[in-house]
Amino acid sequence: MPKNKTHSGAKKRFRVTGTGKIMREQAGGRHRLEVKSSKEMRSISGDVQLSAPDTKKVKRLLGI
Repeated sequence: MPKNKTHSGAKKRFRVTGTGKIMREQAGGRHRLEVKSSKEMRSISGDVQLSAPDTKKVKRLLGI
């Protein structure tokens, strides 16, 4: 029986915690960094939990 493949784009963007939550990075931390304040960058740098409606879709892409 063939195995299901993990979605390559999803595995680069999301990670799964030990309790099964899906974490993602916040947008806006890759470019135009000289314009953004240090306070703004500290808030962007942290990972956040994926919203409940998206979690089901992402888990299917990751094969969980």
